Amino acid sequence: MRIGASTYSRQNIYFQLFFWIALFLFGIAKTYDDHNGGIFKQLVIYNFCHWIFQILGANFIYYFLIRYFFDRKKYVEFSIYLILSLYIISVANRIFIVDIAEPLFINEFKDSLISILTDIRYLLLHYTFPIISGAFIFISMMFFMRYKDEKENAIQLQKEKTEIELKSLKAQLNPHFLFNTLNNIYSLSISNSDRTSQSISQLSAILDYILYKGQKKWVAVADELSIIDDYIALESLRYSNERLKITKKIVFISANSVPPLLYLTLVENAFKHGAGKSSERTEIKIEVETNERHSVFRIENTYSDISDHNEKGIGLQNIKQQLEYHYHEHFTFHISTENNIFNVEIITPSQYD
Repeated sequence: MRIGASTYSRQNIYFQLFFWIALFLFGIAKTYDDHNGGIFKQLVIYNFCHWIFQILGANFIYYFLIRYFFDRKKYVEFSIYLILSLYIISVANRIFIVDIAEPLFINEFKDSLISILTDIRYLLLHYTFPIISGAFIFISMMFFMRYKDEKENAIQLQKEKTEIELKSLKAQLNPHFLFNTLNNIYSLSISNSDRTSQSISQLSAILDYILYKGQKKWVAVADELSIIDDYIALESLRYSNERLKITKKIVFISANSVPPLLYLTLVENAFKHGAGKSSERTEIKIEVETNERHSVFRIENTYSDISDHNEKGIGLQNIKQQLEYHYHEHFTFHISTENNIFNVEIITPSQYD
């Protein structure tokens, strides 16, 4: 699984605690040579005040300016807001020290607000640069961690994709279909049927489609339906007209694309759990509609036995995983059963990267 939000938050909290505490202790260690009573204590207080605003400044720059401007390639806005935010944070830091921290241990004349706002050189040297130095180290570490997480997620995504493709390949074509089809073609050849060459051509087209177009990310809906016609023709060799009734309704308005073998898997599922499991008459209805907004595929089949429900569920779960991989949450996958009719509906966007 990819790193969850709660896991990432915990890692971020642990890193921030470790990093900022280490930075504070490092600042204390640098002033250790000045350990002579009151001066050291004052330096610790000053260091603590700067440390607070380093934390605030670094997190603001990374989580707001970088995420909302730099990552979105809004470099001009990022630069402007970075300069403004550094100035405001530096001023706030100095006001905090002058009005809150220093009165605790010294009794001297306070700098005026005008002086604080206008003494740019002093702000840069004593406030902005410490904020920038802490923020630079923090942001560099965050970028390294983000790169590491993205690389791990990319590897995990590729692994998940491979697993889905493997499951999909296993579910794409029932081996029994090949066995039965070859037997049927053999029987046709013995009887010198005119349908022999046509059946061989249809089987060849299906295998070619699976091996080559099945490796693509997208195929035309028309190509998918064409191979479904070949599949239905070969499956129909096994059944008489009294055993099997197939109706199709196709409405093409737009030349849309879908993941290869998506519809074919559902058609195979209808044959496998409909006509293949029942000695009674089986009806299979297929409806397809494409327009500029979406593609709709509906298939329903009659059935007489629900004992294979778990097997059916596994195959449909594989289809759902394929839809999630290709479309994320931008699809509809609806399954229903009523009066011994099993119905599946898939609605996908007409265009999706």
